[in-house]
Amino acid sequence: MLLAADVGNTNVVFALFEGRKIRARWRIATDPRRTGDEYAVWLLQLLQIEGIAREDISQIIFASVVPRANHNLTVLCEKYFDITPIIAGQDKAAWPFQIDVEQPSSLGADRALNILAAHEKYGGDLIVVDFGTATKFEAIDFNGTYKGGIIAPGISLSLDALVGKTAKLPRIAIRAPETTSVIGRNTEDQMLIGVFWAHVAMMEGLIERMRAEIGRPAKVVATGGLAILFDQRTDIFDHVDADLTIEGLAILAEHALK
Repeated sequence: MLLAADVGNTNVVFALFEGRKIRARWRIATDPRRTGDEYAVWLLQLLQIEGIAREDISQIIFASVVPRANHNLTVLCEKYFDITPIIAGQDKAAWPFQIDVEQPSSLGADRALNILAAHEKYGGDLIVVDFGTATKFEAIDFNGTYKGGIIAPGISLSLDALVGKTAKLPRIAIRAPETTSVIGRNTEDQMLIGVFWAHVAMMEGLIERMRAEIGRPAKVVATGGLAILFDQRTDIFDHVDADLTIEGLAILAEHALK
């Protein structure tokens, strides 16, 4: 079995694969100070609950946008599984597609995994939208080449800034508004409209501009924790694929074995 870990700015997602099929997945808050021993206490118990022995895991791969977490994850792999992990984007797990931008080395691992998985699963010209701490847009041509993208503040960051920089506005939960009205009748509705519909308008406007610049029909693939939420209020997505990033790790692990 393959154990894959996607280290994001907010959460670390672990997934256990049998081939390309996800057998189990777990999520823990990202903390660069968390030691390999602490990861092991948590993860080995979860494996036991699933009836999986550590000896059943034959390969481990992880991708990280938090460099300070890499050492402790490597300790987890080597000390508790006796496996040297594959690190996405490095050595035999270098990205197996062209990166046609000015600074190829600056491409984040999470974005690269989305590019890899989206091209393999959907093909053609693509725009991938990943709703995470930041909202990221990727342009991928029909050959799988990464042509560039956009990084915008995520909706949670926007809400945090709004609440943190004001004295009286309350903390609200992010959700899809109950109606399509953009004229709020109370403070909380006005805030929700301001962060939610502003994000939808930004997303739809940027995708329209990207499609015009690409000059060919491009399918839009949405991923990330809030993709389903936004899908309730826009018809711009051709596919919503919550597992795109973690599946990219399974695809990359296969490339690393070739």
